[in-house]
Amino acid sequence: MYKNIIRPFLFLFDPEKVHYFTFSLIAFVSKIPFIQNLFRSFYQLNDVRLERKLFGLTFKNPVGLAAGFDKNAVLYNELANFGFGFIEIGTVTPKAQDGNPKKRLFRLIEDTGIINRMGFNNKGLKSVIEQLKKNKHQVIIGGNIGKNTQTIPENYTADYLECFEELHPFVDYFVLNVSCPNVGSHAKLNDKDYLISFITACQKLNNEQKIQKPILLKIAPDLNNHQLDEIIELVAVTKIDGVIASNTSTTRENLKTSKVEIKKIGFGGLSGKPITAQSTKVIKYLSENSKKSFPIIGVGGIHSEKDALEKINAGADLVQLYTGFIYEGPSLIKRINKEILKHI
Repeated sequence: MYKNIIRPFLFLFDPEKVHYFTFSLIAFVSKIPFIQNLFRSFYQLNDVRLERKLFGLTFKNPVGLAAGFDKNAVLYNELANFGFGFIEIGTVTPKAQDGNPKKRLFRLIEDTGIINRMGFNNKGLKSVIEQLKKNKHQVIIGGNIGKNTQTIPENYTADYLECFEELHPFVDYFVLNVSCPNVGSHAKLNDKDYLISFITACQKLNNEQKIQKPILLKIAPDLNNHQLDEIIELVAVTKIDGVIASNTSTTRENLKTSKVEIKKIGFGGLSGKPITAQSTKVIKYLSENSKKSFPIIGVGGIHSEKDALEKINAGADLVQLYTGFIYEGPSLIKRINKEILKHI
């Protein structure tokens, strides 16, 4: 029904407007007494064999929702009904910000992809915390954090630490987003020496809390082997809990969408099927060359059961959906979990 009726209708309209319309619709229908139970019975697959234990957390299944979908933590309780094993909110910045000018979200229908240059648009730390206070604890929640666009390089770490400290009681794990291509002045966040000191500062703050939360690093899919070797070394030095591979890509290679249209769209991060192979390649490289020494969450172009299994076979311990969720609908989560059970 989703791919044949709902998606064609939604794709008639502006992607960002559709996103907010869909949020409002899910929130509205979820208030109808029997709907949430209906969603759970239709989409959830509960089987102890799907459980995954990583960094001290027990995930009820390995399929999660990537950051960027529920930026402001307004719908995670309702989205949990679709069967996700975990949901990552954010990217959250200390202060609210509008992000980049619109139009900033584009579908590449021929390529089953999306280009976005949202620019960390979010309502800020205080708003997100108020939403997280409504947590019904149905699903593991990750907090993806970043810096404000206008923050000067000297204060980058302070922005992350503010988010880390304030969100700490409300999320189950943290993701340090240092790889988004849609916000300016990120050069410093790609410097290995800076990243080591930055991660160390986050871990110091973490150790000061009564309960320590896992910390992961989200990396780009466009890193070369030398840069991936640096990531492996960085994990070994800092003892960070894991890596999310990967963020959106700046590549525009091998697209079916015309070059004229791509040029018209302009800059932004590419997600969906065009980056499926590259993100899997990154996962495989990290897993093999680190001798599987740290957990990896695989994300990037998962549109089918086959895509998910390829990432798991490449070395991913968990996987996340974003563009695949938009193109394939919520049934994809259950389909992936069913396929995983077949291979246990």
